[in-house]
Amino acid sequence: MAQTLELLTHRTETMRSIRGIVRTMKTMSAINARPYEQAAHAIEAYRETVLDGFHAFLHRNGPLPDEPDQGAVPVIIAFGSDHGLCGNYNEVLAEEVALGMDDPQATRVICVGAQMEDALIGQGIPPEETLLPPATADGLARLASSLITRLDAVRRSSATGAITVSLVFMQRTAYGQQTPETRRLLPLDPVLIGALAKRPWTSRSLPRFSLPPDRLLAALIRSYLFADLYRAAAEALVTENAARLARMSQAEQSVDEQLEALTAETRSVRQSEITTELLDVIIGFEALKDRDRRKKRREQGAPASAENMG
Repeated sequence: MAQTLELLTHRTETMRSIRGIVRTMKTMSAINARPYEQAAHAIEAYRETVLDGFHAFLHRNGPLPDEPDQGAVPVIIAFGSDHGLCGNYNEVLAEEVALGMDDPQATRVICVGAQMEDALIGQGIPPEETLLPPATADGLARLASSLITRLDAVRRSSATGAITVSLVFMQRTAYGQQTPETRRLLPLDPVLIGALAKRPWTSRSLPRFSLPPDRLLAALIRSYLFADLYRAAAEALVTENAARLARMSQAEQSVDEQLEALTAETRSVRQSEITTELLDVIIGFEALKDRDRRKKRREQGAPASAENMG
């Protein structure tokens, strides 16, 4: 169907407006990801300090006893998106949650992100509670503390007083790609704790503590949970903005291609209209010339006829 020049101009202006919106979203995604990336790096120093505390505790009190998983309530914390324009980000994470549920009936799911809740319900996994992700990097600490409070509540309500906790979030990989990751949070990683227990104490002074061992261990575990929850939340928000940036880049490329096609079609229609107008002018000019020739012939023929009659 042929389109008029006015319609093509209107469509071109609309596409340029859309391109401006897409470019703004692309810029915002790049800007928003930076503070969360810095927060993810910053929490690593805190986590290393907590691990040094574990090292000192283990050196003084010996290795920790193994904690059996029998009777422990499984808990999964899924860090998703609360905004759109990031593709199938939440759906992929929901599938990862479903794969990690050994006992769907007993597993309690805590969700971060309203759209993540919808994706989980789509998998037949209604979350027990849904939290909103932080709007800025300053809210990461509040989110991590809130999650620890909810884990404490689940542990207290458990018949055995024991829980296992797994984190599901999107992790960055090479070449700007992303992949869902399931990370075990509780019980503590035996490989990590074993490595800390075997590490020699290199300081000249031996570690000493003012707190009782049980209270100190509880404080260390709580700090370790805070660091890992904080890091997972920050990583999830970095990858969410990266996913949105990738989608906006694709959208920008698609809009540019449509703009090129519209520009070419507009030029073609404009050229056709110009050609039609020129033809109309030429035809009109030729018609005028033909009329003038006929009029001139009639005027030249009229005197000759009058002379013949005389």
